[in-house]
Amino acid sequence: MASNKPILCGPCHKGEINTKADIWCLNCDEGLCSTCLSHHKRSKGTCDHKTIDIKSYNPSIQAIKTECDKHGQQLNLYCPSHLMPCCDECISTSHSKCTGIKSLVNVVEKTKIEKSKESIETDINSILNLLVTLINNKSKNIETGENQCLSIKKSIKGIRQEINKHLDHLEKKLSHEIDTIWNQEKSKATDFISEIEGKKEHLKEMKRNLQTVTSNTIKLQSFIGVHQIEQNVHQCLCYVEDLDERTKEVNIKMKQNDEMEKILNKLETLESLGEVIVVKTEVAMNIDTSVKRKAQVESQEQSNINNMTMNIETKIKINIKKDISDMICLMDGRVIVVERWGKKLTYLLLMANYRKSYLYLYLEPGSVTQINQDTIAITYPDENAIKIINMENETVTKVIKLDKLCFGLSFYNNSLAVGLSRNEIRIIDLEGNTLKSIQLERESYLDYLVYCNDRVIYSDPIGKAVCCYDESGKQIWRYTQDLSTPRGLCTDTYGNIIVADCRSGRIIVISKDGQESKVLISKEDGLTVPRCICFKHNESSGFICDNNGTYLAKFYLSI
Repeated sequence: MASNKPILCGPCHKGEINTKADIWCLNCDEGLCSTCLSHHKRSKGTCDHKTIDIKSYNPSIQAIKTECDKHGQQLNLYCPSHLMPCCDECISTSHSKCTGIKSLVNVVEKTKIEKSKESIETDINSILNLLVTLINNKSKNIETGENQCLSIKKSIKGIRQEINKHLDHLEKKLSHEIDTIWNQEKSKATDFISEIEGKKEHLKEMKRNLQTVTSNTIKLQSFIGVHQIEQNVHQCLCYVEDLDERTKEVNIKMKQNDEMEKILNKLETLESLGEVIVVKTEVAMNIDTSVKRKAQVESQEQSNINNMTMNIETKIKINIKKDISDMICLMDGRVIVVERWGKKLTYLLLMANYRKSYLYLYLEPGSVTQINQDTIAITYPDENAIKIINMENETVTKVIKLDKLCFGLSFYNNSLAVGLSRNEIRIIDLEGNTLKSIQLERESYLDYLVYCNDRVIYSDPIGKAVCCYDESGKQIWRYTQDLSTPRGLCTDTYGNIIVADCRSGRIIVISKDGQESKVLISKEDGLTVPRCICFKHNESSGFICDNNGTYLAKFYLSI
């Protein structure tokens, strides 16, 4: 036992008598002394209760109640649609539309508890291993991120150094050019000053000679002397007049490169050397648990479709009035309706007050499937691509390019099944890697398909058939009886296939093994050209949409 404190007998304690318990009743969730135990075993209501020695009881483990927490009644029924035990009131209030309700006693008898225990223990170990792997991966991711940040900072410094190095080179080159040009101009100016100084002294000498030749000489000598000096002065005057270019003032300036102005303008508007972005890569969640493979209770055996009925509860006018290509019910209750050649995807919030919203896609979408709570995938035949879209912020988060036209699309077990051209169904992961390829025996329109339980089921309006293949590419069955133009399809909790037979105005169910069928809704029930059909998440109700998107018919399926 986890505690040394003795456990008291429940009935005695209620009578204000503290008696040590010898036995623990698992059904009553209380201890019993030997006297109370004898009365317990003789009582009709408690004689079949399971008891254990008080030494084997571990009070740290909370007892599992067999009564309904909400209504206080005994759990005596089992709902296969929700995979949960229920009381009578649960069925009447919360599960009135669910199909295949069973006796809990019969379900428990059929269930191999030890096998389920082993399977769950395997699941726990598998999840623990996955969590350890995630911790290790994230720790390595942190270390990698640190190194990446250091590398980016080093790269930024390298860019700055390269820029500085080139600017230093240009500065040195231009400075050298300035010195060279100025030295040349300075030398010319110095030589010019020396030359002028020589002319100046020569003129002074001619002025002194002029005084000499006009005195103490005869007139003829004076004439000839003055004439000679006059000739020299004239030469000096011609020299001065010819100095025009050499007398100009010299200023040293820099003519800036036109490209430099552009660079400076760009630098002024430059707010960053780059942008730091976070790139997220999908991590493979390689976990295979029995929870994903099947439920603990094997209650999903093939049902008898002869007892199956479908009722149209109401019709909702949506008036899209466009050719509809596909429709799904999201986990949160919204319904996605896709226009075949339209530019937008319509999603409807179906509550008391009906509201319609749009997601504009700009190119023609094809088929749609949901990946998780906020994410859907849509095929784009014209682009040979599948686009992953986040519904919360209405953005494309990933584009998977394909080598063929792509049509029908379905998500199962973390993989996508997509119909390509007219003769292939390809199973790919969310990165676009091919996992398996199913080559069809005959060409078909692959606008509608369902991928579940390792099978792919598609409607073939050309061959007026519904076909089922396993993942290895083997055709399991092909159903052709009484089908006109099968289009949209979905599966119930038992694996039966519900088909919208468009032209005949009927909804038909085909058994899981493809051997039987039954008309659930006919044209007389008010359906016109039903194109798409889908179930609400984990429910036996859903919606039918007509070919032109004028209405949604809400249905309930029961057995």
